[in-house]
Amino acid sequence: MAALAAVTLLSLTACATDEPGAGPSGGSSSSAAGSGTGEQSKFFVQADYDAELALLGATPTGPADKPWEQMLNPTMVDTATFRKAGPHKICFSNAALNNPWRQVGFKTMQAEVEAQKSRIKEFVHVDAEGKDQKQIADINDLLGKGCDALIVSPNTTATLTPAVEAACKAGLPVIVFDRGVNTKCPVTFINPIGGYGFGHAGAEFVSQKMKPGGKVLALRILPGVDVLETRWSAAKVAFDKAKVDVVGVEFTDGDPAKTKKIVDDYLQRYGTIDGVWMDAGAVAVAAVEAFQDAGKPVPPINGEDQLDFLKVWKDKNLTAIAPTYPTYQWRTPIIAALRILDGQQVPSPWKLPQPTITQDNLDRYLDADMPPLHYAMCGCTDLPGYPQRWK
Repeated sequence: MAALAAVTLLSLTACATDEPGAGPSGGSSSSAAGSGTGEQSKFFVQADYDAELALLGATPTGPADKPWEQMLNPTMVDTATFRKAGPHKICFSNAALNNPWRQVGFKTMQAEVEAQKSRIKEFVHVDAEGKDQKQIADINDLLGKGCDALIVSPNTTATLTPAVEAACKAGLPVIVFDRGVNTKCPVTFINPIGGYGFGHAGAEFVSQKMKPGGKVLALRILPGVDVLETRWSAAKVAFDKAKVDVVGVEFTDGDPAKTKKIVDDYLQRYGTIDGVWMDAGAVAVAAVEAFQDAGKPVPPINGEDQLDFLKVWKDKNLTAIAPTYPTYQWRTPIIAALRILDGQQVPSPWKLPQPTITQDNLDRYLDADMPPLHYAMCGCTDLPGYPQRWK
């Protein structure tokens, strides 16, 4: 059956990557356009938005000291059909290792594999290098490698959906995490609360801390990825409600130099920017530095739990917040794969807690001993090789 699925999957390599539609968020209209925010994203689903915001206040079940094993409002599914004797071969098709968040996460996953070495005989990792067509080919190849379970972090949502569906048809358990796909066929989809929660937390903070009706610059990484599109979707809702003036929605490609140029261009054009919202924090420090280089005050801004941003926040007394998409989630797919192969029930979807760093708890997450590009929410301090593996 795996061979048949692999043949079928070969035909998918001609598919194009996800393409953004009209408007700065790359989507079609599903709510009225606000001041500068454009049309709502095609990824926006009101029911999902409502559910994620509700989860922000939910109490997780599971070990109090292991958030990567916790669950929010879980619905358990039976996995008895996948039960088999170990040790196991676990395969992982990874979208990319092209930014610090993914690099820290993958080190955490590798350490979890090492911690489970008595149960995992082989761990196969394939890096798609941020290319849809390569990941489709990677999944096709892995279907012929005798994997006991397949973990997928898809590069983009729509384009990788047929590849994931083909893997499901091969008969092995498929676990998707981090970024989603448009199918329910995987045994589970693992991620924290999600993009709506992240986008809402940052946009609501920026809106409340800046002057009423002020100018906001929204900085995004790339289009076509569900978790990033939903972050912007939620931010749009918040900004429209607050009636702020979103003067720009720009893609940075995660490039610090490009980020600085964008900020500088907007400062020259408008003189003042009153708030900065970001759909990911990897280039938050670059944005801060652009204001400093221009001799301008840094406005209310959101980043993420990357340590360089947390340090700048503390040192410069910024008005800031850090919604997170914790890298501890990279442990969970390994744990889930082993539970599934044991025939244990797992939640589907598996929603993990998604803490937010605020001025009140900032000091708890600062760590002068770890590198600037390390992420505070790694959940890795109990894993083999800490801290050297992450330095």
